[in-house]
Amino acid sequence: MSVPDSQAPQSSALRISDISEAVIRIAGNSQDGIQAIGGFLARLAGRSEQEVMTFMTIPSTISGGPSIFQVRIGSGEVLSAGDEADVLLAFYQHSYQEHLHSLKRGGIVVYDSDHVEPSQDAMGSFRHIGVPISGRTVEAIGGVGREKGKNVFALGLLARMFHLDVQKLERLITERFTGKDASVAENAVTAFQAGYGFQLENVVELFRFIEAEKRGHSQVVMNGNEAIAYGAIAAGVRFGAGYPITPWTDVMELLRRELPKYGGSFIQCEDEIASISMAIGASYAGGVALTGSSGPGIALKTEALGWAVMAEMPLVIIDVQRGGPSTGMPTNVEQSDLNIACFGGHGDSPRVVVAPANVEDCFYTTIDAVNIARKYSVPVILLTDQAIGSRIEAFDEPDLKAVCQEIPVDLTPVADHKPYDLSSPDGISYHVVPGTRIASGRYPIATGLEHDEYGHPSGSPKLHMAMTAKRRKKLQALARELPTPTVFGAPDGEVLLVGWGSTQGPIREAVTRARGEGQSISALHLKYINPLPNGLSEIFKKFKHVFVLEMNDGGLYGYGQLAGLLRAHVCDDRIRGINKCDGLTWKIREILDQVRDRVIPPASGPVASGAK
Repeated sequence: MSVPDSQAPQSSALRISDISEAVIRIAGNSQDGIQAIGGFLARLAGRSEQEVMTFMTIPSTISGGPSIFQVRIGSGEVLSAGDEADVLLAFYQHSYQEHLHSLKRGGIVVYDSDHVEPSQDAMGSFRHIGVPISGRTVEAIGGVGREKGKNVFALGLLARMFHLDVQKLERLITERFTGKDASVAENAVTAFQAGYGFQLENVVELFRFIEAEKRGHSQVVMNGNEAIAYGAIAAGVRFGAGYPITPWTDVMELLRRELPKYGGSFIQCEDEIASISMAIGASYAGGVALTGSSGPGIALKTEALGWAVMAEMPLVIIDVQRGGPSTGMPTNVEQSDLNIACFGGHGDSPRVVVAPANVEDCFYTTIDAVNIARKYSVPVILLTDQAIGSRIEAFDEPDLKAVCQEIPVDLTPVADHKPYDLSSPDGISYHVVPGTRIASGRYPIATGLEHDEYGHPSGSPKLHMAMTAKRRKKLQALARELPTPTVFGAPDGEVLLVGWGSTQGPIREAVTRARGEGQSISALHLKYINPLPNGLSEIFKKFKHVFVLEMNDGGLYGYGQLAGLLRAHVCDDRIRGINKCDGLTWKIREILDQVRDRVIPPASGPVASGAK
């Protein structure tokens, strides 16, 4: 949103400026319901056929603390949550002071004048609108609602500023409190109406989003954790097991609530080891089961994961990454679990690793993970992160008739069965469902010990080599089927930015901005991490610089975890890393600054002074 510098006199009628997008940052404490405000705005955008992306930070302590929710709404494509805010809504003095820098120059700060004393030095750089939010909320719904209703009052202020659809917002508010006492929804709507009707002072213009292009079909609005859970249900998963840990717990809670509606169940176990073990057992019973966690829990699951690799069990493991190591930063984003996902555990234990790029991709990639697990009888780790898990996006409603599937339990009798058949050229073989009649009477077993083709333990060196190769060949067969990823931008040039997971949107926006300024930058995004797709070496050769952008540490040798995999895969030391691990998502200007610093060498000596 561009905010004109000119100031109309207060007495003149308010003008309405049409805008294509706006970035709104809401800052307060975690108990103020600021996530609810952002959620209402995001869902309104989805119901209005607009693009939306959100970003949030919450404290990791039980007692709560400072928190923000940023929402970017646009009538066109939105790829990131935005570098700078057009509007800052600040509930407290610390909210004002710590986030004023997030505003673009000329932006608007709406603050609770009951708690905030604005800085005189900032008056010339930003437009200030003081509203006694807390006091007016009390007037609207009574003293008991002061802390519970001021967020909805503030939502009314934003609805007035941006000419938002009041009826849709009131419907969303009512839906939010369905199932609670009717007075809760009534008070919330009353607070919203009070905020919408408040006469804003020192306001010279209001804003209105230009109408988005009609899509002709419905959108859904959800966060990444919800998309994963619904993707699992659509894929036919009917059993899950897990243990609570931030930020995975939302997936677990949604599956616990929804799976029984489809004849399934989700069990909260006593710990992480029990969770993955129970899921493995459910997969052995004839389905594809799901478990999940975040980094610390994935570490605990690795021994049982090795058992699933050895026993060749289909299994989906969700890893919603957070800052580490150890307890780390539970509510911040990081991409530092890639190595444990690919290699965690002892021995040669190949498993598939995939990483969705956005909320919509979470839905479809979960289905893909289930299908890969079924086809190759292998564990699949789906690597997402706190940024995707918690952020809200709008996307086209899936064609559920086309994507939904069931995983039938087949008890058809067979003549004989070798679950670890070595005659398969690509290493793929399957378990029959326990209870299936086998005419030969040679019933197989499943074990973590090395085994023969029927699963019976064996210490044969020759057999161990053959079985190790079998487990490897399955992933090699998958690699041959993976499509070569498409370059975003020109297929050759100066700089190629390679990313994975939630970095896709910011990278693409950075590339678009840079190419608009005449710079030769393209991007490549990888969904399949282990195994990697073919054709990467040929793509890399067409660029002078290859930078792998990740949210993890640059490591001992100057590059991060995916960069290390790529250097080993294609043996190209031109691959370098652009890394950060501050617990925050990439900003567009950060990406472009980092590229500029690496591509353009610093001037020094006589060159800097202009000497020839």
